[in-house]
Amino acid sequence: MKAKSGLKLLIVLFVIAFLSYVALNGISLWGPYEIPPLGQQVRQGLDLKGGLYVVYEAKVEPNDPDIDGKIAGAMRVIRNRLDKEGQNEATVAKQGDNRIQVEIPGIKNPRELADILAKPAVLEFEGPEGDIIITGKDVKSARPAYGPGNKPVVDFELHSQGAEKFAEATSKYQGQVIKILLDKNPISEPIVNSPITGGQGIIEGMQDIEEAKQLANLIESGALPVELEQIEIRTIGATLGVNALKQAIVAGTIGIIVILLFMLIYYKLPGLVADLALVLYTIIVMAVIVIAKITLTLPGIAGIILSVGMAVDANVIIFERIKEEARAGKTLNAALDMGFSKAFRAILDSNITTLIAAFVLLYFGTGPIQGFAKTLIIGIIASMFTAISFTRYVLKLVMGLNIKNKKLYGI
Repeated sequence: MKAKSGLKLLIVLFVIAFLSYVALNGISLWGPYEIPPLGQQVRQGLDLKGGLYVVYEAKVEPNDPDIDGKIAGAMRVIRNRLDKEGQNEATVAKQGDNRIQVEIPGIKNPRELADILAKPAVLEFEGPEGDIIITGKDVKSARPAYGPGNKPVVDFELHSQGAEKFAEATSKYQGQVIKILLDKNPISEPIVNSPITGGQGIIEGMQDIEEAKQLANLIESGALPVELEQIEIRTIGATLGVNALKQAIVAGTIGIIVILLFMLIYYKLPGLVADLALVLYTIIVMAVIVIAKITLTLPGIAGIILSVGMAVDANVIIFERIKEEARAGKTLNAALDMGFSKAFRAILDSNITTLIAAFVLLYFGTGPIQGFAKTLIIGIIASMFTAISFTRYVLKLVMGLNIKNKKLYGI
């Protein structure tokens, strides 16, 4: 039993050491494949990297029943254009009822890019031979609907001239694919089942009504582009962001070192386990931020630091409960089980209430507020796993080494 616990503990230490090395230095796998350091993969926000902040106002009627759909379509067009320009780190968010906020970190020519974003989208229907059948100017309307078999479709209507061209093309290309392109990017590739001669038709193949709504919005954004007026543009220098990032990193590093030393000195072996859990927590949070492609801002860093405090707080509650049970005369293993059992409810309640607040901020907030909420949510979930599951498992392994001196457990 002792040897088995020791082996498992060595494996845990090796895995954490390996993950820490990869997180800090990256690793080459085979051939051209490699994992860069996590720090290099994190997408930095406008306040850290500098760049462009633009606000557009959509020229729509205040009582327009489809104002939300048109704004959503315009946002998708902007998102597509940014991706096409290689600005994958940019964020696009709705501001108020009819405004769109765009943040583009690290760009060199902000005004030119802002002008590109405000241009109408180019919608084209392309035949299998590469010929352009109709364009967005020929489309009168597009809306989501339920078609044959109660399946989601996009119901569209063409102007008279476009209807004639489309009727001729669908007769010619029956049974073949007609691509729908937005800014030269395919957004749908429906098959022509029968000639469309009346200027009205449907596009099938959507998984649900939401997908049909998105496609209809994209088509309408190309056919009837929402006029966007640039009402605010600001460039933010990188110097402020770089200095702020350096200060945040220094402050965070000092804080974490102090926490690690405190836990180790005060709680001894459980403190060492908590330190390992905190290292694993940090790796998990950074990995999720990279994988989910979350843009990190200063408020986002604040969310991470806050969740670090909550992770440590959870371990403190657990260890204090264990000490209480051990002082009451229970064995170390029994104290461990009872300590975790009694601490679990308090930890769960505090984390759930914080999660609710974070989700409210995520839903109602914009920009930096959402960044704070996202990192806080990730941090809380990661801290719950490391504090409850990982810490308990490793403490069991430590106790399996038959170390019975209670002083080594801070008792």
